[in-house]
Amino acid sequence: MDIKIRRLKAGDNLSAAGMIRKVFVEHNAPQDGTVYSDPTTDDLYGLFRAPGSILWVAELGGEIIGCCGVFPTPGLPEKCAELVKYYLARDFRGRGIGKELMLRSIQSAKKFGYKQLYLESLPHFSKALGIYEKQGFVRLMKPMGKSQHPTCNIWMLLEI
Repeated sequence: MDIKIRRLKAGDNLSAAGMIRKVFVEHNAPQDGTVYSDPTTDDLYGLFRAPGSILWVAELGGEIIGCCGVFPTPGLPEKCAELVKYYLARDFRGRGIGKELMLRSIQSAKKFGYKQLYLESLPHFSKALGIYEKQGFVRLMKPMGKSQHPTCNIWMLLEI
């Protein structure tokens, strides 16, 4: 299996958005007020052209099977970015691909000069919560920033 981990490219939008939405459907996660219905999900390449942002993808045979990135979400404190778009297709979980995507995102955040990474999630993605905790993320009592995803009700922060 020749899985490549690389930066998102212009032609990846359709494949990445489809994979993300499949993960939401698989977990029966809410679609309103989440990444599922966020219009930027259909133009991730455009979104991740913002300074201080990056989206890493895992690709197999031309299809995106996972992603994870860093984005300077409005309203976050200085030197704090958001860990975003952490999704992995069902058939590829448990192989270290997701961990590699997250570690590359954390390394990128450090290179950008961020000191903290914030994330938002849902109870539907409970397995991911354990992964976040293993990387050192701690739970917060309230959200930070202005992510535009009001349905998310789990907030975490990592000091990097």
